[in-house]
Amino acid sequence: MDGITTTSTPSDVHWDGAVNAWRIAGGVYRMGRREWVTDAGWQQMFDAGIRTVIDLRTAREQQPREVDPEVSAEATSRFDIVHCPTEDPEKEEFTELFGPYLKDPAHYAEYLRLFPDKVALVFKAIAAARGGVVVHCAAGRDRSGIVAVMLQKLAGASDEEIVRGYQQGMRGINERHRYHRAPHAHDAFLEEDALEALLASRSVSLLEFAHTLDAYAFLSANGVSAAEIAAIRAKLGVRAD
Repeated sequence: MDGITTTSTPSDVHWDGAVNAWRIAGGVYRMGRREWVTDAGWQQMFDAGIRTVIDLRTAREQQPREVDPEVSAEATSRFDIVHCPTEDPEKEEFTELFGPYLKDPAHYAEYLRLFPDKVALVFKAIAAARGGVVVHCAAGRDRSGIVAVMLQKLAGASDEEIVRGYQQGMRGINERHRYHRAPHAHDAFLEEDALEALLASRSVSLLEFAHTLDAYAFLSANGVSAAEIAAIRAKLGVRAD
């Protein structure tokens, strides 16, 4: 992208209880379920400047689990919690294309084709967000992964940074599954050799997706205005020269 500079190297963050939490760029982050975050973690998020949390999950995924910590209403009351589900699993083609859930970058382009309006609403929410932003799905890997790649493209990230961001997400949720059983049989914990092999193949698919993606054009074609895209870039720390 000509005429912009930014620092967009993904980096992990440490908010108590947060699983698979990473800074995408600027003041925009991604993570797994927010229900894993403790009272102390919510305070750490607030201290880091986070004021908006955008939930990409469907309504049926937002149920508490027995392992979730008890969190006071006061802990979350200072945040705007915005629900922007990126998918409708009942839609024709969903199961045929993705199985029970999205889990492979080879399918990201088809996902955008199937749910362009829903994904665009996430970016409109980011543009309108108050303060720093956390985008989360369930695992913090694929739905937030698509959003992360698109944000990285808007920020002018390199191929290396895009791959690193995805691999961090894969490693983060896999580490969670080391000690906590995954909710799906398709997502069992992988030992290092198996994980590395999967990362290698999925990183290739990820870059194929990234290389064919024009994030600005996609968002513009689906109702995200130039002003909103500029607001998103500002949140990502992009500086116009």
